[in-house]
Amino acid sequence: MLDLPAKIEGYGTIRAYRAADAAPQTGKVARRSKLLPDLGAAIDACELKDGATVSFHHHLRNGDEVLNLVMEALARRGLKNLHVAATSIFPVHAPLVGHIENGTVGRISASFISGPVGEAVARGALAEPVVLRTHGGRARVLDQGELKVDAAFVAAPAADELGNISGRTGRTACGTLGYPMADVEVARNVVAVTDSLVPFPAQPIDIPQGKVDFVVAIDRIGDANGIASGTTKPAEDKVSLAIGEHAAAAISASGLLREGFSFQTGAGGVSLATASAVRQEMATKGVTGSFCAGGITGFHVDMLNAGLFRTLMDVQCFDLAAVRSYQTDPRHQAMSAAIYAGPHVGGAVVDRVDAVILGATEVDLDFNVNVTTKAGGEIIGGSGGHADVAAGARLTIVTTRLTAAGYAKIVPAVGTLTTPGATVDVVVTDAGIAVNPLRADLAQRLRGAGLPVVAIDALAAQAAATATRPTPPRATGRVVAVSEYRDGSVTDVVRQIEE
Repeated sequence: MLDLPAKIEGYGTIRAYRAADAAPQTGKVARRSKLLPDLGAAIDACELKDGATVSFHHHLRNGDEVLNLVMEALARRGLKNLHVAATSIFPVHAPLVGHIENGTVGRISASFISGPVGEAVARGALAEPVVLRTHGGRARVLDQGELKVDAAFVAAPAADELGNISGRTGRTACGTLGYPMADVEVARNVVAVTDSLVPFPAQPIDIPQGKVDFVVAIDRIGDANGIASGTTKPAEDKVSLAIGEHAAAAISASGLLREGFSFQTGAGGVSLATASAVRQEMATKGVTGSFCAGGITGFHVDMLNAGLFRTLMDVQCFDLAAVRSYQTDPRHQAMSAAIYAGPHVGGAVVDRVDAVILGATEVDLDFNVNVTTKAGGEIIGGSGGHADVAAGARLTIVTTRLTAAGYAKIVPAVGTLTTPGATVDVVVTDAGIAVNPLRADLAQRLRGAGLPVVAIDALAAQAAATATRPTPPRATGRVVAVSEYRDGSVTDVVRQIEE
């Protein structure tokens, strides 16, 4: 019998140790497992009810199968009016349309939506408007409690029975796990869904067991080949190459292309053509950059291996070459969505980017950019990190052709304002370069370098003259989606297409 006082001044009331409180008979802690037999058991363990919020990440992009499998299991449970808080929704997620129609899904929030779900939303499938947030804005509302997740379902390329997750191993390895890193910090329940259950401990660990409540092993979480959805190689046509060369020349003329240069591009053909031209310029000048950021492709890996950058800051691998690099190279580093783009973290990585190359569906006379809807109002995307890095980068360059599919891309007013023009410095087209009037200093530098600087209204006039199809008017129906800026303010709304 321990001789302990009931209370100690400065410590408080004493609760004496008893072996029976630790574990029966031996006092040893029983060996535990978080492994559950199936998704149905996980749904029960999470105690999900009608109206619950479930989150998903998109590191497998158009190869993801976890969202569809979980939603099917939730529908079988008879749950209704669920909020799907996905980082991005792709064409592979078309079954969500049926879950909207049968009432399983009542709300959606995401940073990007393409394919049948975007088409259905634009035509009024949901009673409540979709909320489209930037990647940084989504991380912010998670961290600040504005978005409360009841269950985060993490597509785990490999996991052990205690919930350690690796994105680098397993037959569906996807590389970095920057987006679920934000969700697992705050979700009420976290479920690792894996098709590669490995012995404890999984290695290397990207999300540790302390962030995970339950583990479910299934036959297949998706197809890693779907990660490289869309263009992930530099464009080779003359027009795109010319745009890329002018964009790279603008970076060089800006004075930013010097030792320690930091860079971000999208994964589109013109963006990578620009990166190719920047690579050549860096090699010619003998410049070693500090980092490339954002979604990383094999092209960025090649720049790292060529000694042009010291490290890669990767929130999401855009192709399998990037996955292989992350598996083997410690210079290839993961970062969460919050660290990447959160406006609330006291200095996100996007705030350290010197130059970024971004694409556009439309750009208007005020340099506002639309990457959310196409002509006619159908939802085909969303900001993702577009608005985040445009705000943070010292030089934001948007590349676009004057026309596409017969429509003008430089227009009087964008169909949906995704990225505010105040954060866009330069627009590079096949007919010249427009510089935001807020950057008179930059315009002078570009002219001094002999680049073809023209007024944005001249580009709009040429685009209108070249276009073979008139830009449709904005839809006028009820609001079906709200475009939120990274700080939670609203840049625009998307209205229902009425046919």
